[in-house]
Amino acid sequence: MSEEAPLVSVVVPTYGRPEFLPEAIESVVDQTYDEIELVVVDDCSPSPVEPQLDGVDTGDRTLRVVRHEENQGANAARSTGIEASDGEFVAFIDDDDVWLPEKVERQVAAFEDPDVGLVATGLRYESHGEVTHVLRPQVSGDATVDLLCGDPFGTFSTLMVRRSTVDAAGLPDERFPCWQDREWPIRLSRHGQVVSVREPLVVHRMGDHEQITDDFETKRDVAYPLFVETFRPLAADYGSDVERRLVAGRATAVAGSALKAGHYDDARRFAARAIRTDPTDHEGYLLLAVSLGGRPLFRTLQRVKRAVAGRRATDGA
Repeated sequence: MSEEAPLVSVVVPTYGRPEFLPEAIESVVDQTYDEIELVVVDDCSPSPVEPQLDGVDTGDRTLRVVRHEENQGANAARSTGIEASDGEFVAFIDDDDVWLPEKVERQVAAFEDPDVGLVATGLRYESHGEVTHVLRPQVSGDATVDLLCGDPFGTFSTLMVRRSTVDAAGLPDERFPCWQDREWPIRLSRHGQVVSVREPLVVHRMGDHEQITDDFETKRDVAYPLFVETFRPLAADYGSDVERRLVAGRATAVAGSALKAGHYDDARRFAARAIRTDPTDHEGYLLLAVSLGGRPLFRTLQRVKRAVAGRRATDGA
């Protein structure tokens, strides 16, 4: 890395959430790191985003807005932002997330090792101002197997990537309607080392704007078969155990979404699929048991989970 501070391009894909976008932009402007440019990609929102940004003081930061003529999806917007930006490093923030002020500085420091291609941070989930849980990633180094079998990062907003690694791995896959923060890191990890900054330097604002039912159906009908088809051969290259864990892990992800959406038959079906694929998948057994208990048991366990996660977050666990 050169002595002069490298430019970090921050790509902000947005669609139809004007109430969140200004705060996301302000959290980038408030970063302790100086060399930042912002590229907002409006994925053909019903109303153009420029008026929403009129009151945002960007200071010395460069901000550009690129608008799609038709809605193309979040990954297409991210790809547009990557191609429209100039930074040595590229970071992303979804319009319903915010960054803590030191996020970019901490990630740039991790890139001092020229072999590092991807740096992710921890993540704090909040609902109506209350912390629901905290994700602290632990993967590092040659992380492809960990990324095939787990979900360590939670959202695109935790990621910063070296541009040369993007050039080698390719742009985000626009075929994926969800699990976008899973598919791309897998490919990136094959072209560079991974570093995790465990501190939760990103806040994801959960709420009514998230489409749980549609998300479940998309995972079941599109993302699950596409993910397995795309990455099963790579997982098999690392051995049958990794292949089983990949398929079972995605099945439990669908089962969990089915529970949240109230589709208990689908939850049982995908939990059972996970167990058949990998009998050591403990989450599959838990989800199967909860799905058999139906809505009352699931809602009770949700309340307990939120209470425990909130206390752990408050205690700094």
